[in-house]
Amino acid sequence: MHSRIDFSSAAARRALVVFLLLALASTGNRAYASQFFDPLDGKLDFSTFLSQNAYGFLPVPIIITDPSVDGGLGMAGLFFNESEENKNKRLQAMKNAQSNAGKYLLPPNVTALAGAYTGNDSWFVGGGHLGFFRNGAIRYAGGGGGGSINLDFYGFGSLQLPKPITINTEALAVVQSLKFRVAESRWFAGLTQNYIKAELGPKNLGSLDNVLPPEWSDELKQLLTVDVTTSALGVVLEYDSRDNIFTPLHGYQYQLNWKKFDEALGSDLNYDLSSFQGLNFWPLSRRWNLGLKLQAEQAANAEFLPPFALPSIQLRGIPAMRYQGMKVAMAETELGYALNSRWRTLVFAGSGLAATSGEDLFDTPKRNAYGLGFRYRIARRYGMDMGMDFAEGPDGLVWYITAGSAWTSI
Repeated sequence: MHSRIDFSSAAARRALVVFLLLALASTGNRAYASQFFDPLDGKLDFSTFLSQNAYGFLPVPIIITDPSVDGGLGMAGLFFNESEENKNKRLQAMKNAQSNAGKYLLPPNVTALAGAYTGNDSWFVGGGHLGFFRNGAIRYAGGGGGGSINLDFYGFGSLQLPKPITINTEALAVVQSLKFRVAESRWFAGLTQNYIKAELGPKNLGSLDNVLPPEWSDELKQLLTVDVTTSALGVVLEYDSRDNIFTPLHGYQYQLNWKKFDEALGSDLNYDLSSFQGLNFWPLSRRWNLGLKLQAEQAANAEFLPPFALPSIQLRGIPAMRYQGMKVAMAETELGYALNSRWRTLVFAGSGLAATSGEDLFDTPKRNAYGLGFRYRIARRYGMDMGMDFAEGPDGLVWYITAGSAWTSI
């Protein structure tokens, strides 16, 4: 869950970024400050604070490190809420922390409001909600907002521009999903919905005048200057056996999504978007653990899509939307070593492909990235880790503030 703009992981990520600041600010009140330390080992830990404050508000700084937007800062307000029944279960569990040391609690429902500004004059404001109902048998994740985002467009697939074009996208968006557990199994099925209303326009097309014929520049400007609405409904099928949703160390999550964008749903573009993600977590020993992520996405039945709608390679070390195509595939593996009950180090490596068609996918250049990182178990009761990743990709070094697993999805 690193610092890209993605609400499905933002609730955990942003809460953990602020934890240390809250602890420092609260040291003047010993009773309050004690909530930020684990009674078992005396280390900095926020399990008690989260468990004993069923209704709470956290002011959270947002730190964006992605080079595609030249970094950025913002602020979020997180509202934690849960039923009295769940609150009482938490308090009872905390009274017997020793016997429950290895048991993770179901996270509370979280509502967030946020805003941020970046180094390349991008900005966004929005909010969302993450909800678990009937002991996690029903899961909801949704968010909406608006902003003005400036991102470089390099082309897609094998069609690469000699110089990137900076495209400004002013958009309003709503994304949400609702999943239901199938009987008493590990399987979930549900619906997804996406809506984006956007205005796109190139900001530096003149920089290509010396490397492209004038008629090409005119055609690019027409293609990339768009006022478009995309709207879709879809289905999701998921298998989830992870030990927790924040920093899983064993278990699996396999998710298959299919979305239909259609004018009957208010979309200006008609196309299909399908994706697959498989997350695998294996404990090799008491200290060593191994992870593997497999992911693929394809857009079908469309002649041209605006950059924000194109699938892209998503790996640590590769900036957002750097390599795009109608079809993308990627894999990443991670090996972790626990130094003790709190600290963990890890190394990772990944590779991705992006192409204009399935036939060209394995003929396109591989985009490789690798790196190392560290984690601190900041909330033992919830299985939450916080740390940093440093990744080297095709365009240089990228660093991330990371909370939980960099792969975790809700």
